[in-house]
Amino acid sequence: MQAADTTSIGAGLLERFGDLTLFQQGLLKTVAIIAVLSAVRWAILFVMRRRTSDVRTQYYWRKAVTYTVSFLGFLAVGRVWLPGIGSLATFLGLLGAGIAVALKDPLQNLAGWLFILWRRPFAVGDRIQIGSNAGDVIDLRIFQFTLLEIGNWVDADQSTGRLVHVPNGLVFTASTANYTRGFPYIWNEIGVLVTFESEWEAAKQILHAIAAKHAEHTSALAEKQILEASRRFMIFYSTLKPTVYTSVEDSGILLTIRYLCEARHRRGTTEAIWEDVLREFGARDDIDFAYPTVRYYDNPREGKPGTKPGTGPA
Repeated sequence: MQAADTTSIGAGLLERFGDLTLFQQGLLKTVAIIAVLSAVRWAILFVMRRRTSDVRTQYYWRKAVTYTVSFLGFLAVGRVWLPGIGSLATFLGLLGAGIAVALKDPLQNLAGWLFILWRRPFAVGDRIQIGSNAGDVIDLRIFQFTLLEIGNWVDADQSTGRLVHVPNGLVFTASTANYTRGFPYIWNEIGVLVTFESEWEAAKQILHAIAAKHAEHTSALAEKQILEASRRFMIFYSTLKPTVYTSVEDSGILLTIRYLCEARHRRGTTEAIWEDVLREFGARDDIDFAYPTVRYYDNPREGKPGTKPGTGPA
């Protein structure tokens, strides 16, 4: 009895599907394709999550599987609704000719996405600046990538908390600066201005010691990194050790500390160095900070003997 009922139900389904129009059949096939590919995507990601707990690996797997399944679904559904198209090249050619003019910007963004995947000017996790936008790349999609913004009204390249969505096509029209790819360090400079009357040579020695304290270990690590980076890029530095340069400004003698630091640690190292400078200079009575001010200069009393009035050549 049960077998007879099952046979009757099956025959009824066959009879019903046999009467469907071509549109209804295509719709059912489309739903079936989407359901099967969604199940395949879910199964692959489920296995991947069981095998690894690394967030970055999971992200790349999720993106790769999603793009692959979407592409296969696009082709399969296209063949359902366009049965007369026998080859993939013909299908893509007709599709591209129909939408090239109407979808210029999306196509440019798609080309930018392919360029990013191929040439890899940056990847998720890198800190970059492209055009007027700067930040950490936190997501990469077919038409746009997302930055966690840095800078703007916040000093020293720290995060603003805003998400900036940038079209992929911008890689073709704007220059891209990568803070972390290839050589993961940047040069930072801190200018310390002291008065002309200060013992500037002693101040320079103090700054040398402070810079070495905070950046000497980074220079050692950078030497190893630069050897690896030089295999891909023409990166060459005569020295990576921190140094202090001397120059003269209107208000005093400018001593500039130049040192290497990690791109995301610029503000922290600047703070640590300045705190040491304030402590060391505060303990000296022969070094003063200079700043814009108005001063009366009495040459007969303050000037050097050879520069006072009446002491020059006749």
